[in-house]
Amino acid sequence: MEHLRWGTPDRLRGLLCELVSWRSMTLTEGEREFPGKVQAKLQELQYFQENPSHLGLHEADMGRRFLTGLYKGDTEETIVLLSHFDTVNTEEYGDLEEYAYQPEELTKLLLNRIDELQVDAQKDLKSGEYLFGRGTMDMKMGLAMHMGLLEKATVEKWPINLLLLTVPDEEVNSSGMRAAVTKLLELKDKHNISYKLFLNGEPVFTQEPGDRSFYVYSGSIGKIMPSALFYGKETHVGEPLSGITAPYIASFLTQRMEWNMSLQEKVNGETTPLPVTLQQKDLRLEYSTQTPYRSAALYNVFLMKRNAEEIMEIFERVAIDSAGACNQAYKEVCLKQSVEPIGEVRVLRYEDLQTHTIRKFGHQFVEEIKAQVQANPKWDDREKSLRIADSLMIECQELAPAIVLIYAPPYYPAVNSSKDDLVKSCVEFIKEKGQEKFHLPVKQVHYFNGISDLSYVNYQDEGEGWTAFKGNTPVWGSSYCIPFDAMTQLRAPVLNVGPFGKDAHKRTERLHMKSAFEEVPSLVEEMIKMISKSTCQSLNC
Repeated sequence: MEHLRWGTPDRLRGLLCELVSWRSMTLTEGEREFPGKVQAKLQELQYFQENPSHLGLHEADMGRRFLTGLYKGDTEETIVLLSHFDTVNTEEYGDLEEYAYQPEELTKLLLNRIDELQVDAQKDLKSGEYLFGRGTMDMKMGLAMHMGLLEKATVEKWPINLLLLTVPDEEVNSSGMRAAVTKLLELKDKHNISYKLFLNGEPVFTQEPGDRSFYVYSGSIGKIMPSALFYGKETHVGEPLSGITAPYIASFLTQRMEWNMSLQEKVNGETTPLPVTLQQKDLRLEYSTQTPYRSAALYNVFLMKRNAEEIMEIFERVAIDSAGACNQAYKEVCLKQSVEPIGEVRVLRYEDLQTHTIRKFGHQFVEEIKAQVQANPKWDDREKSLRIADSLMIECQELAPAIVLIYAPPYYPAVNSSKDDLVKSCVEFIKEKGQEKFHLPVKQVHYFNGISDLSYVNYQDEGEGWTAFKGNTPVWGSSYCIPFDAMTQLRAPVLNVGPFGKDAHKRTERLHMKSAFEEVPSLVEEMIKMISKSTCQSLNC
């Protein structure tokens, strides 16, 4: 039998450390180079030397690519092994930053700095059970595990197909996964395969301090970003009541959006975190004694069952309530100061602003404004969204003062497969085997709370809820889009089984070694073999 390169815990650990050493922070050259290096590793396997067309690099955006590697096991049934290879940055490591991508060295060096760490991290470091470093937990171990499983399947000739898919940009806009959706459909037709399960390898997060339970996730939480452009009436600071400032208008909405329980969901005993403000700022690029009449805010909202239209409806109600309170407070001040109010703050959706502007100036005019904003290389999709709405309002000041409601990217639809029979059997299998083999307390979580690329498969929307996102996202169709139609065609359940770790995105990010190199790879391998065996039985193969 062919020698297994990654078939032991020590070899898997070596592979992980090599993957981590390939720096791949989002939006860096390292991220662009990473999938080519993984491809070169997989090309060493005999199977891909014999089947080179089963291994491919595919374009995402900005010169970034995603990798697919298909093992065919004489069946149509296919499990997609999903991971992302980008990481967040490493500034928080300070003078140890150069070692952030060298897990073995960093773990040793931290022993000399142990007093700098939090108590929990100190305890884990002393135990010798954890490997520290950027990407060890989130989520290059998931990729390393999938590479090991893929290799083993090719050597042992497993009777099921495995499609390894690893993508860039999960940490920012998920452009890698959004691009991969249509490629998954192409590969399905090209190789005559059918998707049975989308299996992610994102890490297990603790649910509370000191938690050491092992979780499997039968879904992934959604995230959406309702945002607002606040457009007041400018004036000189010497005549403050001759206008109304954007920060004043914004204060009413932000106070009502922050921690708003009407935007919280509870499903299967799990609750979404409360909404918070991610950004609030003045849109002026310089200081002056003109009052700030244009500002913006981005609000983070998590989802389980709700879609974009439902969130927009709630957001609109909150905004109307906020505008009413703002108008009332403003009138009272004007009354006391014997000043005539300049008008009432209105609330409108971006799609209504765009329709108004087209009616006034024509469709071509609006497209030219969008193109001008899109041409600015310094602005990301969030900034571009705000600037497009702002540019339209500048041309339609008869609508001011106003709160313009928009959506800013990214949008992660929630996905859940808790009721799926295959997922139920997989969860029960992991629970039983985990306890039997490793005395591991395994629990099910219905929604992975770390946000994941699983959001872009198995999309289900009984109505047209997604059109509210399309219609109110200023950058839709240019620099940002989501392939909703294609996502609905990827009809297979989702599951996340990954290694245990702690402190993702922190200086003390660390991976539990026994979980990563022994327990989870073994459990996932046995689960895949269980799926393939039941598939064979049902097909009488």
